[in-house]
Amino acid sequence: MLNRSVSARHAPTPEALLVVDVQRDFCPGGSLAVQRGDRIVPVLNRMLALVRVHQLPVYFTRDWHPPDSTHFVTGGGRWPVHCVAGTEGARFHSDLLVPDDAILVSKGYETDSNGYSAFDGRLDDGAPLADDLRERTVGHLVVGGLATEYCVKHTVLDALQAGWNVTLVSDAIVPVELSPGDAERALGEMQAAGAALICSDDLQLK
Repeated sequence: MLNRSVSARHAPTPEALLVVDVQRDFCPGGSLAVQRGDRIVPVLNRMLALVRVHQLPVYFTRDWHPPDSTHFVTGGGRWPVHCVAGTEGARFHSDLLVPDDAILVSKGYETDSNGYSAFDGRLDDGAPLADDLRERTVGHLVVGGLATEYCVKHTVLDALQAGWNVTLVSDAIVPVELSPGDAERALGEMQAAGAALICSDDLQLK
């Protein structure tokens, strides 16, 4: 664990917003597009505005794969090539209002890593996401992003297992749903593990 002292930049806060993988390759026109994945962008932008009012930290995760990742079909995995580090497809959706002080979390950057969970990722300074959350004394994560039954689910389950409270915003997530019922099963699994599921209109921050 990195020994990083809490500073004004790391002021204690009870809540944080975690936006998962709203990248071009996961949106319509991308190489691994989630159908209507871009419909959550306006919802997330409203949530970001609310978070700004309360001066809470915002984390943005991103798939940041190497070209030779074993996550890809070309490397023996199951997925088409997507979100290769530094490419246009790995950039955030152009309409997503990413704040200048957003905390970026890159994941899947190792050749043999799927990188589904944000808790497999690291910040730009190399710190694991969990360490940074603890430094800021974040106890509650509000989560939205792509896709429901993969990176969102793995992130939420890892957060809950590690002791964070999680609120999942129902109109700020979209599933891939490769098989019928995948989304419902994923939501049920997250709720059974302790996640609260609410609509963005009902979101209240401290």
